[in-house]
Amino acid sequence: MADDYLVRIGGLIRDARKHRGWTQSQLAHELATSQSAINRIEKGGQNLSLEMLARIGEALDSEIVSLGTSGPSHLRVAGGTELSGEIDVKSSKNAGVALLCASLLNRGTTTLRKVARIEEVNRLIEVLESIGVRTRWLNADNDLEIVPPAELDLAHIDAEAARRTRSIIMFLGPLLHRLETFEIPYAGGCDLGTRTVEPHMTALRPFGLEVKATEGSYHALVDPTTQPRRPIVLTERGDTVTENALLAAAGHAGTTVIRNASPNYMVQDLCFFLTELGVQIDGIGTTTLTVTGLTTIDRDVTYAPSEDPIEAMSLMTAAIVTGSTITVRRAPIEFLEIELALLEEMGLRYDRSEEYLALNGRTRLVDITTYPSTLKAPLDKIHPMPFPGLNIDNLPFFAVIAATAQGSTLLHDWVYENRAIYLTELNKLGASVQLLDPHRVLIEGPTRWRAAEVVCPPALRPAVVILIAMLAAKGTSVLRSVYVINRGYEDLAERLNALGAQIETFRDI
Repeated sequence: MADDYLVRIGGLIRDARKHRGWTQSQLAHELATSQSAINRIEKGGQNLSLEMLARIGEALDSEIVSLGTSGPSHLRVAGGTELSGEIDVKSSKNAGVALLCASLLNRGTTTLRKVARIEEVNRLIEVLESIGVRTRWLNADNDLEIVPPAELDLAHIDAEAARRTRSIIMFLGPLLHRLETFEIPYAGGCDLGTRTVEPHMTALRPFGLEVKATEGSYHALVDPTTQPRRPIVLTERGDTVTENALLAAAGHAGTTVIRNASPNYMVQDLCFFLTELGVQIDGIGTTTLTVTGLTTIDRDVTYAPSEDPIEAMSLMTAAIVTGSTITVRRAPIEFLEIELALLEEMGLRYDRSEEYLALNGRTRLVDITTYPSTLKAPLDKIHPMPFPGLNIDNLPFFAVIAATAQGSTLLHDWVYENRAIYLTELNKLGASVQLLDPHRVLIEGPTRWRAAEVVCPPALRPAVVILIAMLAAKGTSVLRSVYVINRGYEDLAERLNALGAQIETFRDI
């Protein structure tokens, strides 16, 4: 029995390592052990302490085991049942993350309403508290109070928490106005010059920021005499790149023009928040932002980020794939119109309410009611585009939707180098997903879903797509190591259960 147990644990470690894209040697280096030891562990030939299991899980960013925590590691799903009822969309994860970073600009008290209590937010709060910021959850509605210190203490930054959030790069924009030299840790694999990082440097150099990345930290040096002398043209219309440029411009007393800016939902929420701080921004919702900032911002403000369109799409997808009638309330319609138009073309029947405003007084919301529908594959391929196109984060949901539709659907995920690969995990649940290249999959439907055990891929949206497929599969499925879902969704399993799903959380150890 003990040997079987070790073999099973070894299999989980092997799968988590492969999902991360590491070799045994890379994992061995991270754990300061030998490749042969990792090989023995994965084959079930070596006893493991709980401490070693926790270290392996931390290295792989996968909850193989956690010490001293009560969060779930795995989900057991009894599928094949219809959902029903109403569910409210929670506030935007990506807006919440941006606003936490933006709070560093304000020397007054910032109160954010209905913040998503997800792992990504928890990690950022840990980082903020480690540098002297006081945070306090005010009530059951998840209102969060943020009080900065007179001086930030970057010397004691929580490096472990910082390395577990990709959002740490958005500290650069606000910090460059407060410190002439500073250092912040970054996650391994995030190297300067790569697609995801170099655009940030291009956006922030006009403000005098130079960054060197060595030994897992960004070493920042700021020349305060350098100011933008012409419009900043972003080399990539990325959300976090635009947010970083906005945060830098907000603390600059002059007027900054940002071109090729993302007008996406989280960027708009950040703009609305910055205007509450007294920053002037023209062009919100367009690709050209004109920002007149303030050298000192010291205001007590309260702001409510809008609802999350990606969560709204997740919930609609769960209804579509299970053939259910549910009402998704408080859906931000401006950021779902292309998705709904495409779903209509595929045959989805739904109703939507009249529009009303979110708590921020700006974002337009509707209630969407889905009905069981017979879908057909779209005539053209499905591909994402920067807003106002089909949202890049919503593309994976069309994989599981297309699997329920009659015919062949081509999905082109041109943005990410390997996210489409994870969609082939749907094949374990009975789908027919053919990987054509790292960016394209061909999906044949309809699918007769079947229960299976799957290790959660490390990409958030594909992980949720697999969970949704499990809801449709008759029998009992297991989704292992779901930390990545908890990074982006708050109480997702419990909220789906409130609609009639049967999802149980459990841990092996």
